[in-house]
Amino acid sequence: MAAMRVALAMRLVVVLCGALLTLALAGSAMGQTAEDELAEKWAPVLQLKKQEKKCGKGEPYEPIDIDVVLDNSEVAFRGPWDDVNLVKTAPTVDDLSRGLFGYHIDFPGEALNPGCDFEEWQERLAKIGEPTMYARVVTEPAYPDRLALQYWFFYVFNDFNNKHEGDWEMIQLNFDAATAEDALAQDPVVLGYSQHEGGERAEWGDDNLEVLDGTHPVVYPASGSHANYFSPQLFLGRSAAQGVGCDDSTGPSRRLRPQVALIPTDEAAYLSAYPWLGFEGRWGERQPAFYNGPTGPNTKPQWTTPIAWSEDTWRDQAFPIPGGTALLPAATDFFCEAVEAGSNVLIGVTRNPALGFIALGALLGLLIWGATRTTWTPGQPLRLERRRASGQALTASRRLYARHLRLFATIGLVFVPIALFVAGIQALLFLLTDLGALADTVGESNAAVSGVALGIGLIFNLIGLGLVQAVVVRAMLAIDRGQPISARQAYRQVFAEKRVRTLIAAVLIIAAVVVPLMISFFLIPIAIWLLIRWSLTAQTLEIEGLGARDSLRRSSELVRGRLFRTGFLVLGVAAIAAVAGPFVGALALIGSSAAFWVANLIAGIIYVFAFPFVAVVTTYIYYNLRVRHAIEPDTPDSVLPRELPVDPAATPTA
Repeated sequence: MAAMRVALAMRLVVVLCGALLTLALAGSAMGQTAEDELAEKWAPVLQLKKQEKKCGKGEPYEPIDIDVVLDNSEVAFRGPWDDVNLVKTAPTVDDLSRGLFGYHIDFPGEALNPGCDFEEWQERLAKIGEPTMYARVVTEPAYPDRLALQYWFFYVFNDFNNKHEGDWEMIQLNFDAATAEDALAQDPVVLGYSQHEGGERAEWGDDNLEVLDGTHPVVYPASGSHANYFSPQLFLGRSAAQGVGCDDSTGPSRRLRPQVALIPTDEAAYLSAYPWLGFEGRWGERQPAFYNGPTGPNTKPQWTTPIAWSEDTWRDQAFPIPGGTALLPAATDFFCEAVEAGSNVLIGVTRNPALGFIALGALLGLLIWGATRTTWTPGQPLRLERRRASGQALTASRRLYARHLRLFATIGLVFVPIALFVAGIQALLFLLTDLGALADTVGESNAAVSGVALGIGLIFNLIGLGLVQAVVVRAMLAIDRGQPISARQAYRQVFAEKRVRTLIAAVLIIAAVVVPLMISFFLIPIAIWLLIRWSLTAQTLEIEGLGARDSLRRSSELVRGRLFRTGFLVLGVAAIAAVAGPFVGALALIGSSAAFWVANLIAGIIYVFAFPFVAVVTTYIYYNLRVRHAIEPDTPDSVLPRELPVDPAATPTA
């Protein structure tokens, strides 16, 4: 009897436990709203660029839980009356809930001189909180049958060209539904990913949209800026909406699934659940202009009018930079590097305006000093074999080039087939060797791939420049004698006398020495020194008929004693010519909607015109130094004759 009672009691306990468990599960299900289900169902997955080395390239920042920066003794709260006035440390949600327009939160570190401070702080925050994204379901009265599902991300630092503390980003999914319950039964119609002051859209089902497990859109935040992209590529921005500079979302990347925190739709409800959403100040250190910390989500137009905002600001595509490397710097590459360098200079000037004015004044003074230290007139182009000051050589070059523009530009067209040939060689190299797999694995920015590409470009670049210099010399010699000459005839003369083999041999010697030095980076000064010494090789080879090694020695002999002046002029003109193409192409990117291939084509056309001019200048420098060496080099300039005697019977190799 006692045993039966025990068994009955145990059955009652099991039944009671089961009932309680059922009620608990039911209560849990009842507590999860349609908004909760919708937010969890479509929660995005982030692919953050891997950081292989601490404080190195890659993305160290993750979207954080706001709670980890509140009541945090490392965070300062400052008022609007000046930049340094401290209201308190460890601001609370109650402090922020009061609005306080003009106030700002200040994180540990200096935005314009970040070093590793913010990255190290991110590590400390990661130990006390989980990565978080804030979801919100929003409707808009003007669009009663449409609904927006937003996900907001907060990063503690924006490490882009416009460095600033705090960074709010978001993505948005639009549904043709009036309620969250209706949205649960369908797919989103369109998605938008925030990118700087604008956004990019994609229709659900588009090829560029990557989806995980059927409902989770994949987001590729750009390293540093956290602009959100649909694919891992390098993107170019040329406006405030697109960001000015280059966003890198390429791999390798690491996958992150932040926890979802749902923000209520109603204002009173979200201010009760998340009082910090009432803050109207800056989520970051106050700085001038675009270095200022951002305001919060509640101040953005998409917070209250998400559908109208998406229709007004989303663009159909971002602008990926085409892969591959060209013979010469592309306009797009130049744009990326120039914007980054310019932003660093601007940051330095912003931190220390006086230093910026001093540097600008010093540069201007150097240019004025250089211009006044030379003679610019007379600058008669003919005869060639004449002693000329640097300014006179430039004046003569400009006049001769302008008189025979068509001839020299036609000579420069050789860069077009050379560029196409190099592009084909590079493509085959990456396709048929392990370098292709290496590029796919770690990106084209790695040292091995970049080194090979740079080496190929430098070698053929030098060959192209050497050939153009030789042909330009032939054309200038004919002009000097009053003989008719065309680009075809000048090329035929160079090839007919089989000087091309000697020229290529000399160039390959230069390349074998200079290219490794250039690739090593820290030996670049030595490479530049050698390039100056050998800058007249094409002229000594073509005009004096020397062999490959002898032409190198002869060039060094002519330059000796005037290395600085020769280098200043030759490298200065060559640098301007090299930069002119990408610079004009970059202007086309900034000032118009030109495609990348159009901008790079513009850069290539500029090269066709620019590098023959370099050859003209170099030839005048050669003749100036030749005259000085031929007529008692130790005699003061003031008593040197203007030119060597004219020899009408002289040949190019005499």
